[in-house]
Amino acid sequence: MKIECTFDTKIFHNPMNKYCIFRMKTDDPLIPKEARGDRIYPDHLIRFSAVGYELPMTDVVKLVLEGDWEKGKYGLQFVVEQWHEIVPETESGVYNYLSSGLLKGIGSKTAAEIVARFGVNSLKVIENTPEKLLEIRGITPERLEEIKLSYAESRALRDIMTLLAPFKLTPKAALRIYQHLGPASLEILEKSPYSLCRIPGFGFARVDSIMQKNDCDLHDPMRVQGALFCALDNAGNDGGHLFVEKTKLVDGATTLLNGKIPVPALRVKKEEIEEALNSMVLEGTVVCARDNIYHPRVFAQEDTVAQILSKLLIERPPCEFIQPILEKVKADFQIRLSEKQEVAVNEAFRNNLSIITGSPGTGKTTVLKTILEVYRRINPEGKIRLMAPTGRASRNMAESTGFKDARTMHNALGLISEEDDGDTKNGNEPIDADLIIVDEFSMVDMWLAYKFFSRIRKGTKLVLVGDPDQLPSVRPGNVFKEMIACGIIPVTVLDQIFRQSKDSFIAHNAKIINRGETTLYYGDDFQFINAKTQEETAMIIMELYCQEVYEHGIEHVQILSPFRHKGDASSDQMNVTLREIINPYTSDEDEVRVGGTSFRVGDRIMQNKNTAQVSNGDLGFIRGVDNSTEVGVDVDFGEERKLKYRAEDMSKLELAYATTIHKAMGSEYDIVLMPLLKSHNIMLSRNLLYTGITRAKKRVILVGQKPALFMAIHRNDITKRNTLLGERICLYYKAMAKSAGIPLPVVLEEKLKKAS
Repeated sequence: MKIECTFDTKIFHNPMNKYCIFRMKTDDPLIPKEARGDRIYPDHLIRFSAVGYELPMTDVVKLVLEGDWEKGKYGLQFVVEQWHEIVPETESGVYNYLSSGLLKGIGSKTAAEIVARFGVNSLKVIENTPEKLLEIRGITPERLEEIKLSYAESRALRDIMTLLAPFKLTPKAALRIYQHLGPASLEILEKSPYSLCRIPGFGFARVDSIMQKNDCDLHDPMRVQGALFCALDNAGNDGGHLFVEKTKLVDGATTLLNGKIPVPALRVKKEEIEEALNSMVLEGTVVCARDNIYHPRVFAQEDTVAQILSKLLIERPPCEFIQPILEKVKADFQIRLSEKQEVAVNEAFRNNLSIITGSPGTGKTTVLKTILEVYRRINPEGKIRLMAPTGRASRNMAESTGFKDARTMHNALGLISEEDDGDTKNGNEPIDADLIIVDEFSMVDMWLAYKFFSRIRKGTKLVLVGDPDQLPSVRPGNVFKEMIACGIIPVTVLDQIFRQSKDSFIAHNAKIINRGETTLYYGDDFQFINAKTQEETAMIIMELYCQEVYEHGIEHVQILSPFRHKGDASSDQMNVTLREIINPYTSDEDEVRVGGTSFRVGDRIMQNKNTAQVSNGDLGFIRGVDNSTEVGVDVDFGEERKLKYRAEDMSKLELAYATTIHKAMGSEYDIVLMPLLKSHNIMLSRNLLYTGITRAKKRVILVGQKPALFMAIHRNDITKRNTLLGERICLYYKAMAKSAGIPLPVVLEEKLKKAS
């Protein structure tokens, strides 16, 4: 169905995904009565609601909306699948279009001059001979490129959405396709929609099901390649792998291709899949390294990081004798360093790249404070940067070291979001720093490592701190462990426990768990409560939570679950139940609902996306709600960070009475409550249990089944990931050392033989 109409009023607009609900106006008498507004307007036009993505918010251009009527929570609305502008072939019509803001680089004044010069042919000039726009005063070659790009992109996106209408794409998805496949997107997709499988987020099953409705050839090489791309993508998303062994990739693609084909004779043979994979390697659409298959982008990231790290190791800084200054710092601040802590300080000054590791309570913060003070005294004009992957970790770093300018890596690098793979908002210039210290480096994935190391300028001293026994990064890669395991980066392991009192069991049990031993020690600060079922476990944990919150305050207590969705003891389910106990409904004035989620004044919430003001994982409280026309909430994240969230921003918030262990990485809480159940078996591993208990500073209470606890301890790192970063560092170091005439460390010989 088509409706000719004009924009009237914005009801809702999400700038992140471009989803919008607009009130439109039209004289079309076929608008259903139940979709029309009750109010009569002076222009006597009919008003109705349209739902879609990136609809133009301007009333100077008429639109044709294509879609259908759907009844929802807010009545009958027109769901827009496609739209296009109506530009009358008159000078005023062309002017209205050019001045509407739909094309970047053209304002009302420039639009008037273009129309005065080219008249009704202005749009034809922009499309066919755009260089003529240089005749207009104020349009520079740079501005012309912006206009051309905006026009081409808007046309390309419209064409892509029209071609792929059965996929019900959002403009954001169409833009991702355009950015990935480039100006030839339409031509590529017309040739084979299976090219969508090259783009993360477009699953093979979705593309294949639509293609099969059109009687696609099951043995089409493009179909086979699409399955291979998706199998490779799945390995990164599900297992954190950077590559997949060739045989396993073929097996994964075989499952995708033949899983829903009941007739054996029609199934795709492995020989066909291997042939398609070989073609992809020859064409460069994937990279094969020692029978391991990479996305070219991921291979380039791993390879570039290995080269940069090798250069940092080869470049030896000028020798600085720090002992007199170190002794003075120790005396001034009454610091006592263990032998290994002192080694860590010295290694930081002897090398441009060094690593400090250790579990919580082993004195990493003391070492960092010492390094910072010694460095400031040696280099009073030196520029220092402190960073961490999350906002919570960066603030912990600032508080513990006294260095207030600690920032998230995303913020320091100018990255817009976790998904942003383009240029950063402050360019790609090297980080302006002489000393960089990064804490919680185990959370850094290969993509972020690539962005970070690519910005390290020559001569910068780099100290990386973290705990390799924690869970690895959420996204693909295992950067910190690989750097440690390569054997040529100076690593100091702090293993003496300082933080807790000598009769505290948290840090001691963490070490025992890492050794794979199951004889744990229990006391006031480390407890285990038996429970037989999910329901019983959840009930005990929630009772304990209420008690601990009453005694110590809600900001000091946190429930951490291995699972987000599964069962009564999952974080989502406990959040729903606990909220009704801790913060029950009082009135409509204190609650706001957006989509299927509601928030109340007093709710404990967590941010789930990085923004300029708040980081993923930050905790706060809802302090006020607005149920008027501009729906929203007031959020208090502490430290004078009080923000207003409009309806379109509230998808970045979630309840946080309970959260997952993965979400808690980089954070610390006084008291941690944690369920451990056989039904969580698929997630239970030694590093997950270790990560969970080491989030606690004062007390851990585990609830559930002892066999599940022991299962987790015995199950050593189920998150092992396919990556060759460590080997690549060794190989590049060998080549660079040979070129520079530097002898190889003896410890490397065996590693290099294996890597070769």
